[in-house]
Amino acid sequence: MGIKRYTANANTTITNAYKANLQTRATSSNMGLADSLEVFHIYGQESSSSAENSRVLIDFPVTTTITSDRSAGTIPASGSVSWFLRVHNVAHPSTLPRNYNMTILAVSSSWDEGTGMDMENYSDVGYANWTSAASSSGGVTAWTTAGGDYHASTTGSTAYFDNGTEDIEIEISHLVEEWVKGLSGGAKGNIYGVGIRMENESALSSSYTKKFSARGSQYFYSRPTLEARWDSATKDDRGNFYYSSSLAPAEDNLNELYLYNYSRGRLVDIPGIGSGDNINVSFYASTSNAPSGSKLLLPVGGGVVTNLDVNATGSWVSTGIYSANLAITASATPLTTIHDVWHSGSVEYHTGSITPKSLNSSVQNSVSQVVMNITNLRDSYYRNENARFRLYTRQKDWNPTIYTKAVSTPEIYIVESGSFKVVRLIDDLDVVAFGTGSDMHTQMSFDSSGSYFDIDMSMLEAGYGYGIKFALYDGGAGAWNEYPDVFKFRVEE
Repeated sequence: MGIKRYTANANTTITNAYKANLQTRATSSNMGLADSLEVFHIYGQESSSSAENSRVLIDFPVTTTITSDRSAGTIPASGSVSWFLRVHNVAHPSTLPRNYNMTILAVSSSWDEGTGMDMENYSDVGYANWTSAASSSGGVTAWTTAGGDYHASTTGSTAYFDNGTEDIEIEISHLVEEWVKGLSGGAKGNIYGVGIRMENESALSSSYTKKFSARGSQYFYSRPTLEARWDSATKDDRGNFYYSSSLAPAEDNLNELYLYNYSRGRLVDIPGIGSGDNINVSFYASTSNAPSGSKLLLPVGGGVVTNLDVNATGSWVSTGIYSANLAITASATPLTTIHDVWHSGSVEYHTGSITPKSLNSSVQNSVSQVVMNITNLRDSYYRNENARFRLYTRQKDWNPTIYTKAVSTPEIYIVESGSFKVVRLIDDLDVVAFGTGSDMHTQMSFDSSGSYFDIDMSMLEAGYGYGIKFALYDGGAGAWNEYPDVFKFRVEE
């Protein structure tokens, strides 16, 4: 699963609004421990031209967890991952503005969360507040500009609200990657989170009031998060390997093969190979289930640079995993079995077996007509688990003879484009939504044994039942079709 969530480690509301007496502004008020956050603009309440504003500050664990996860490879490198700010609406009985924009900016000065809670009378004095960012034994640190210090507006993003009840879910990859680079002397060396405010704080009309859930909320899935999304799918064509065909475009004639190097049950790099492109794969005909004869000639494409070369160049994917992308042309009499031999020079590392298929224009890809089952689904999981689920899929219309049914099992149907989501059963809340658009963060991997995917159980709240649902892409219809069955499990602490 290509998704990782980081809950805010600090948040607060700061305001210059008038208190109930309409004489004193709440510029010293702190609301760091309140269970909600508030953004508004009020015009003309104290006088015909008075303006009052409320802003939100949210910080995330960039310098600790996020950077260490990037270093460990838990999160892909910059350019291969998208970052989304997610802040959730809170329903309230007050008026609600409509048809407005909010601006999200990077905060440029350090600030304290504070311990205040009063969002009605603004009675809790503390830091951060509208005029001051933090306090220490050395005294109070004021903002350079009242209302908070921010980087230039060109680094910001804008969220639009139509009816006013929407959540914020907006990509801020440019900000997060600048924060991460800042740790090593990059674009921004100050990593202090984001500020959220009304886009037009000088408007001659009011926008009152928008509330969001804070990190102290009792509602687990409503807390502010920074979400990393990427396509983590591994598509190993070993069980779905096709000979080149004039019926398919060049890119569809390429097959992706993977080599997994396990030592004592864990993935390790092959000594001397590392992360370089110094591993090759060659193909042989099969005799007595073993490679025989000379290396097969490969057409140009993928890891084959020169036409009719006998070696395809492989590449390092991650620790202990290597891949090669190539096409292969069938002979006058297509081979029923071929062998892939992974090597570096004369040193051979692995020999595999492949049963190639031939593309036929009469074959229809009816992915909506399948039978699915999670073969290793358990009743419950713990939150410290990163669980891998194996999906068995076959064509729904498999209709064997009595003899075939007695001596064989149906061929595994490889789903080349499938996605999953996770819902909370009690209220059908989408805990992890389908990744079926530009963000394919829940796209399933597949190998010769079928589809599989991982779920990081730490993203799920313990004590609830959850369901996994699937959507498969129908290339003929150009649409995603949701599979009707739900596969249920529970998460325990």
